[in-house]
Amino acid sequence: MLSRKKNNSKLDAENRELYEYARKRTLQKKRLFQHFVIFLIGAVFLIVLNVVIGYQEDFKPLGYNWFVWAVLLWALIFLIHFFNVFVVHTFMGKEWQDRQMELLVKKQKEKIAKMQTKVEKDYPLPKAENSHPEKTDPETPRKPYNT
Repeated sequence: MLSRKKNNSKLDAENRELYEYARKRTLQKKRLFQHFVIFLIGAVFLIVLNVVIGYQEDFKPLGYNWFVWAVLLWALIFLIHFFNVFVVHTFMGKEWQDRQMELLVKKQKEKIAKMQTKVEKDYPLPKAENSHPEKTDPETPRKPYNT
């Protein structure tokens, strides 16, 4: 028959989640590396612009050339990016997020259980005298309540 081959290499949910985490983490590191390369190219460009071309040579805030401040500011932004990828993500990564989710779910279940016991205590269900429902004869159905 004309049937397509089934994909037998389907990943189960856990492996798929691990793959997605690894993919996102790799993308983070790739973007950090791209940021570093752009930072280096930009810093060289700013230095060449000021020193070689002479653009705004006389502008020296706090006694330093303007490109020094621009490169230092950009370096600070890069360090924040680096810190976020390697330090914050390490401590507050997937495992931390999973633990936090488990704690929140546990707290919510405890609150729901407390609320359930309070509702059952304050508003108990009436006890049925006869636990079997009434049997109705198809020949004589029950009459509606409003008649």
